[in-house]
Amino acid sequence: MGRKSRSTPEINAGSMADIAFLLLVFFLVTTTMDQQKGLRVQLPPYPDPTVPPPVVEQNDRNVLEVLVNSGDQLLVERKPLRIEELTDLTKRHIQNEGRDPNFSDSSTAAVVSLKNDRGTSLERYVQVYNELIRAYNESRDEYARSKYGRPFKELPPKGDEATAVKKKFPMKISEAEPVEYTP
Repeated sequence: MGRKSRSTPEINAGSMADIAFLLLVFFLVTTTMDQQKGLRVQLPPYPDPTVPPPVVEQNDRNVLEVLVNSGDQLLVERKPLRIEELTDLTKRHIQNEGRDPNFSDSSTAAVVSLKNDRGTSLERYVQVYNELIRAYNESRDEYARSKYGRPFKELPPKGDEATAVKKKFPMKISEAEPVEYTP
């Protein structure tokens, strides 16, 4: 008796590529990507290289220097400061109107210069930036309440009143290039 040779059945692999492609398309379509919100900061336009930059004379008293070093320590005017005190100090600076010689001449001349060390953590940077924004928002709100009897957020955004408040307290936060800083 002879043995019959058995043949192994073959699997048609032609449709495997189609199935793999369909699975790939399915996962690409159904997968969502998380997007980071980031900070809403309007960057200045690129300067025209053919035009020389304007010479701006800035009075030192009009600039509040805020530095965050690589140890996440906050230094304002080269003196250590707790983050909880930053909003009030910034408000004093931008609302000074020339009363205290250590702070700005006027709210329109006041500038906050924010400088970070390259080792500053993102969390600390955002925390400091939020405190500076809070100081401007509270100053605008207080001015709007005294001048128009309601908070700044309740003024029509494109109206004359809101424009006047923004003109009185322009948000001037200058961010310098990060540097290596050693205390």
